[in-house]
Amino acid sequence: MVQRVAIIGAGSSGLVSIKCCLDEGLEPTCFEQSHDIGGLWRFTEAGRICVYRSVITNTSKEMMCFSDFPFPEDFPNYMNHSRLLEYFRMYAKHFSLLSYIHFKTTVHSVRKRPDFSTTGQWDVVTETDGTVESAVFDAVMVCSGHYAEPHLPLDSFPGIENRFRGQYLHSWEYKDSASFQGKRVLVLGVGNSGGDIAVEISRVAAQVFLSTRSGTWVISRISDHGFPFDMMLTTRFHNCLENFLPSALMRWLRLKKFNTWFDHANYGLIPQKSLIVNDELPSCILSGTVVVKPNVEEFMESSAVFEDGTVEENIDMVVFATGYTFSFPFLEESVRNNCRSKYTLYKYIFPPPLEKPTLAVLGLIALTGSIMAGTEVQARWVTRVFKGLNQLPPASRLMAEVAKNKIKTSYIGYMDEIASCVGVKPNVLLLFLKDPKLALEVFFGPCTPCQYRLAGPGKWVGARNTILTQWHRAVKPLRTRKFFLMSNLNLPCCILSPLFLVLTSVAKENNLSPPLYDNLVHT
Repeated sequence: MVQRVAIIGAGSSGLVSIKCCLDEGLEPTCFEQSHDIGGLWRFTEAGRICVYRSVITNTSKEMMCFSDFPFPEDFPNYMNHSRLLEYFRMYAKHFSLLSYIHFKTTVHSVRKRPDFSTTGQWDVVTETDGTVESAVFDAVMVCSGHYAEPHLPLDSFPGIENRFRGQYLHSWEYKDSASFQGKRVLVLGVGNSGGDIAVEISRVAAQVFLSTRSGTWVISRISDHGFPFDMMLTTRFHNCLENFLPSALMRWLRLKKFNTWFDHANYGLIPQKSLIVNDELPSCILSGTVVVKPNVEEFMESSAVFEDGTVEENIDMVVFATGYTFSFPFLEESVRNNCRSKYTLYKYIFPPPLEKPTLAVLGLIALTGSIMAGTEVQARWVTRVFKGLNQLPPASRLMAEVAKNKIKTSYIGYMDEIASCVGVKPNVLLLFLKDPKLALEVFFGPCTPCQYRLAGPGKWVGARNTILTQWHRAVKPLRTRKFFLMSNLNLPCCILSPLFLVLTSVAKENNLSPPLYDNLVHT
């Protein structure tokens, strides 16, 4: 029977794993290599992989919070790293998680015990301040993330090592734009990091070139009426449309929606399928501070030759925004081979060939929404599997499902799939019968993590109110200046204003979401 659980890493995945272990009556021990919590989101000047100084979250606070611990209402909708780290500290303090973490402790090896096929136990060897210790654990949760090693594909860019005389670096080394003053800079890769870094460097550089092989859709954090984009788009209503409408029609609708802001073809960004969140990149391209280029064919001494035959001279610096690879060097080879890709894991979590399901990899997912929320529902399921409250299918079926690789990676699709395993997926039809007001918000409003606390194991009494007040929390940090609508109004507006106030009052009393409120006011 599983009781003692080793958790590797004290970032967001590690913290929520500790909490989920405690919820199920398990005994967690978390090993963190650094001196503090926060993982990737704890900014440091050098020495470890972390976010850069100016980074802002791409997911809004309502969509990325832990399901039973909403962000404070006065926190901004999108946060810098310091605010998010503050939230992690609040979460750890509220649920008393810090006492379970061993800081400045490196995990050297995780190996099956000789009787693993019977017990499912692991030998875990760690080192703290030069002291090596070994302990036996009933289960292991790997929460070290997939930003372990920078992916630097030098072989794909001939000349970068032996001809190019400028400087090159990976985006993980980038902290701020200070060293790029007056330089001509080439950024390789147009993911979220590449777009952000290109924009920031363009404020001080002589010129920035942004090279992309396949283009990307660019969306803003700000949607209709100024609300967070993900709150407006990530709804069960939209998910139903995507599941039932023809795929060709959905592609056309997405293209039309994404091109409403600007025509991606005109900006050289027409993509195959990728998408990034960036509020400033189109403006930088429009003003010429960032120039979009195709893939680099080769580097010369001070220039870059692109696949379309164009050449850009006097390149001073190259930034590889080419992503990361993950690795778990502490796992024994046979287990590590089964964790070499998220696609080799059952539902991106469990290595299927293990005789006992006592090892889980968390956070190794790429969703269309919050990875924090996805990792939490993973941890809730994993700890219940460890506890014996939920069962995995037989090994042969696990292997067959992994081979098919048909698991959904859309945010709602994946969240619902794992939530169904836990028994916490909301029953929307039943909600319409029992609580129509809540059902309307669950179906037409944003699919926030709190929806997975309405029923089933781990039900949280505050979930209903949190969902019904989510639009209030989104607006709260924006209303920092009081003003009076009656000032300087003309006569027709003065006549209509009482009606407007009445409608506003009705909307507030009924906690209508912005789309419903908007329809009411403009009727």
